[in-house]
Amino acid sequence: VPYMWAGVRTTSRLLVSQLNRAQTSKEIHSLTCHSSSSSFSPSSSWFSSLHPSIRRSCLISRSLSAPPPTSPPMELKEVLEALEQLAPLSLAEPWDNVGLLVEPSRPRPIGTILLTNDLTEAVMEEAEGLACDLIVSYHPPLFQPIKRLVQKDWKQRLAVRALEGGIAVFSPHTSWDSIRGGVNDWLVAGLGSGQVCVLSQALAAAPSKFKLEFTVRNAEDLQPITEQLQKEDSKTTLTHSVNSCEAAGLLVSVSCSEKALPSAVQTLLQHGVTSQALTILKTEQPPLPGHGQGRLSALDQPVTVAMAVEKMKFHLGLKHLRLALGSGHTLGEMDGQTDRQTDRQTDKVYHYIRVCVCVCIESTVSRVAVCAGSGASVLKGVSADLYVTGEMSHHEVLDVVARGTSVILSDHSNSERGFLSVVRERLAVRLPDSVTVAVSRADRDPLEVV
Repeated sequence: VPYMWAGVRTTSRLLVSQLNRAQTSKEIHSLTCHSSSSSFSPSSSWFSSLHPSIRRSCLISRSLSAPPPTSPPMELKEVLEALEQLAPLSLAEPWDNVGLLVEPSRPRPIGTILLTNDLTEAVMEEAEGLACDLIVSYHPPLFQPIKRLVQKDWKQRLAVRALEGGIAVFSPHTSWDSIRGGVNDWLVAGLGSGQVCVLSQALAAAPSKFKLEFTVRNAEDLQPITEQLQKEDSKTTLTHSVNSCEAAGLLVSVSCSEKALPSAVQTLLQHGVTSQALTILKTEQPPLPGHGQGRLSALDQPVTVAMAVEKMKFHLGLKHLRLALGSGHTLGEMDGQTDRQTDRQTDKVYHYIRVCVCVCIESTVSRVAVCAGSGASVLKGVSADLYVTGEMSHHEVLDVVARGTSVILSDHSNSERGFLSVVRERLAVRLPDSVTVAVSRADRDPLEVV
């Protein structure tokens, strides 16, 4: 640092000296303008006339002031590939509508991505204000089939605005729920570490396979059947073995694709295999460990119901939750100090109760089952001390508490929205610096406690 300052002082004195030697105001103007320009050419005549120290300082100054190399612009296809790496769309539920929902006719480089839980008109205005190129909406804004695009329907209006503004719209929905480390793993982590398992196991994405079992008298009878099956479906695999219970015949097992199933059955019937002697089984796809809907955690450190409530308030950034105590559960009166916490997304200040004393002995939570969003169908019948989800119907809650399980409800999107900050961090390491990823500030649950 001292060397650099000494160089600056020396260069300044030399520049002043050279200015003093300039004989006309035109020479002075040329010298000062060129020396302050970042686009000068070292091969120009005026630059060669400068003192060596000044020339060296100008070159150093130009190298320091030059803008850093920028990453090449990213195309929509490349961003979609990065999103697929985060959570393959094949993990989404069959009924879901995930993936690229709106694609502008004129492709443009992706410079700004906006993450939101729901695409509302307020979020669209925010996206337009940010000159956004891609909106990643956790919930699909287009779900039911559309027969027209008109202004009277709010979702159709949003689709039209996105197309007119050249904004692409992508939705991951249940693929984010299912993926290991996704929404449900993030949600259950709010109650602390534990042994976590999946409630509804995801299966590998592969075409359905069927297994046909039938009996023939001998190998001679089997040969024409196998030849015709292979002719109709080259992907059919045949295996057969002698059944010890049927000494007079061979038990044959045939595997085929769903597409080839009707013709395979027809072939067997044509060759004298009776429908009563034919068994058709659908083979299950192998499970994907760690992936699927809902999570069950055996907590490393059990907590009281009151502590569970406060932990989830803090984790979700909420001031209020709804609690239904399970039959036989107790909730002690809380006496303690208030902690102050600021939500980094909204800059709102929340106050949380730090439990110090419970007046009565309170029920503890050792096993907790969670499902982001509307989780009643996934949680149904699961043995746990506590359910955590976004919403359940009145009668579903009554059924659960009657079985001795407490329920925490946060409202639907409040159980999911906090995961957007996690996605922003994960995308940042997969995308170049030229792409900005922002979490919506206009996105919020439509329900609030008043």
